[in-house]
Amino acid sequence: MTFTTRPEIVGTFGAVASTHWIASAVAMSVLERGGNAFDAAASAGFVLHVVEPHMNGIGGDAVIMVQRRDDVVPTVVCGQGCAPARATIREFETRGLDRIPAEGLLAAVVPGAFGAWMSMLRDYGTITVGDALAPAIDYARRGVPLHEGAADSIARSAPKFNDRWPSSAEEFLPKGRPLRANELLRRPRYADMLQRLVREAAGVTRESQIDAAIDAFYRGFVADDIGKFLAHEDALIGPDDMAAWSPTYESPITHAYRGWTVCKAPTWTQGPVLLQALALLEGLTLSGSDGTHLMVEAMKLAFADREAWYGDPAFFDVPMSDLLDGDYNASRRALIGEVASGQLRPGSPGGRVPVVPRYDTGGRGSEPLAAANAAIAAAPSPAREGATCHLDVVDRWGNIVAATPSGGWLTSSPVIPGLGFPLGTRGQMFWLQEGLASSLRPGARPRTTLTPSVALSPDGTRMAFGTPGGDSQDQWSLQFFVNVVDRGMNLQAAIDAPYFQTNHSPDSFYPRRAEPLRLLVEDRFSASTLADLERRGHQVVSAGAWTLGRNCVAQWDGDGACVRAAASARHQQAYALGR
Repeated sequence: MTFTTRPEIVGTFGAVASTHWIASAVAMSVLERGGNAFDAAASAGFVLHVVEPHMNGIGGDAVIMVQRRDDVVPTVVCGQGCAPARATIREFETRGLDRIPAEGLLAAVVPGAFGAWMSMLRDYGTITVGDALAPAIDYARRGVPLHEGAADSIARSAPKFNDRWPSSAEEFLPKGRPLRANELLRRPRYADMLQRLVREAAGVTRESQIDAAIDAFYRGFVADDIGKFLAHEDALIGPDDMAAWSPTYESPITHAYRGWTVCKAPTWTQGPVLLQALALLEGLTLSGSDGTHLMVEAMKLAFADREAWYGDPAFFDVPMSDLLDGDYNASRRALIGEVASGQLRPGSPGGRVPVVPRYDTGGRGSEPLAAANAAIAAAPSPAREGATCHLDVVDRWGNIVAATPSGGWLTSSPVIPGLGFPLGTRGQMFWLQEGLASSLRPGARPRTTLTPSVALSPDGTRMAFGTPGGDSQDQWSLQFFVNVVDRGMNLQAAIDAPYFQTNHSPDSFYPRRAEPLRLLVEDRFSASTLADLERRGHQVVSAGAWTLGRNCVAQWDGDGACVRAAASARHQQAYALGR
């Protein structure tokens, strides 16, 4: 029997996994009270805003995949807000900016998380607004014990709060100093805001009550307070942008691999890079160091296509069918050699000519990667854990949810007075260059890194999975999925296995840096594997033993007899529960 850090959770009633044990417990409690997977996910999603405020917030974003038992494929709930009407490339050029900053209000897009969770609850769930928000209100008012990561984030931001963002200091420095790990963070202003949303959720039916709560957020008192604050700030977003936005339901992009159907959100996310990587790996044997090398090189090619071709399909013609075409991937697969490539090599799907942005290559200037496999002089960036959360739920009826909420981080922008939360800065993922797939365009969605996954087996098994990690999310999801499908590991073993991370392509976050050839690895890989990777030209950098990935997964077995879940032990925070 393979040793794992935790057991694979197996039960018959329901199972959940999330990046914080309290959110997992809340989701499970909703299932225990008779709620379905969608009720449980919504309640836990709002709790994640409270327990992981450095990783997500109600002013941020959420990408959610939902599937009822009778649905053939999942539905994507788009909680990625769009760029403000005033957000143009020219507007940033007048400020002397060639990249959208990571901090402050210029990068704010419409906060989509609240609308996405509430729309899902209305159309798929069974509980009321008050029931869904009750746990979050309770934890915000009574306090939540700070995880070490949250405490560290607040401590690092304390000088900024005290010097420039007094409303953030009021919210997150309640004792006039950073709280220590396991001290209770109480947020009465935020609790009051949520409670007012419950009061304003008036209506005859449950659905009309949820509509009233959505209206209060996007066109009522929340939007009004945001507008009043932003009127005195250097910001492009305003109440009209919020009033014009609403979440959408969309079909997933799918691809078959080893008999499984893998489902991802469209190209306003980076999600299809997982599908492209799987398409490249079809027919290859993924064992030992050779398998690791093949996965790294496949991800490089998929991410190169992301840079050239991914953007909001409402504003850019994304050639997705060509990118997943068998002949196209056969030609791309031939580019994977015995030696690691240092080039950014987007393809030409359908004969189209790729255009890639200018970006920093660590001392080489702001330009595309050179063709030569040149070493990077600058110090390596750390593992891209990413300020993000993940949540998976499966219930006894076979309903499943995979959700990746993020943005609205406490470090991102000042807290809106009276509301208790900051806006997000997802706009930094647009490029300030004309003619690119992900160029800044008013009303467009930034190409977000948020990327939950659902995989469907021929026997009826449904697997919801994902991880935080910025650009690394689909890298770590790929390794997890290969461990399950190609290597036959159980869910927990597939998560516990050592992971790698390539920073080869430009980061989606400011300052948009790339590190060609650099490969971060957990040092639990065998010495022979690491030596072979270095021989092939990878610049191998140890990231420690347990550092890469915070994967979560929940699964409904095809025969409906069992549910399963697992969560990463890395960072000692994620947890899976079930019975």
